[in-house]
Amino acid sequence: MSKVEDFLTAVEESQIIEAIKTAERNTSGEIRVHLEKTSNSEPFERAKELFSFLRMNETKDQNGVLFYVAVHDRQFAVLGDAGINKVVAADFWTSIKDTVLRRFSEENYALGLQEGILETGKKLQEYFPYQSNDSNELSNDISLG
Repeated sequence: MSKVEDFLTAVEESQIIEAIKTAERNTSGEIRVHLEKTSNSEPFERAKELFSFLRMNETKDQNGVLFYVAVHDRQFAVLGDAGINKVVAADFWTSIKDTVLRRFSEENYALGLQEGILETGKKLQEYFPYQSNDSNELSNDISLG
């Protein structure tokens, strides 16, 4: 198995997907997780490339969020779309990133992602509350590169 496949167990993957579903019950924001073995780019730059590749920039309200992990490189980035970044404070992503990295430093990767995702859902609720006519614009599955 590759490093990516070893990063999370099947149970942990299910828990992360459930965290995405829970977070998206609070907000119209769309959350995805992408894992890949390594990257030749800085994590934030790679996340920006993947954001477009995964078509996350095509949500109706430009409110997609990508949690990106380069497993072998032990690098992480969280990236929000333009609609989010127009309305939130400059330090909006800092606490989410800190939450994830705190758990990563304990080698508890799944819990770090879950907590970061749930925090994102709660924080986005203020700016992008869930609407009864919301549709799930992006897959909740973890994508692999």
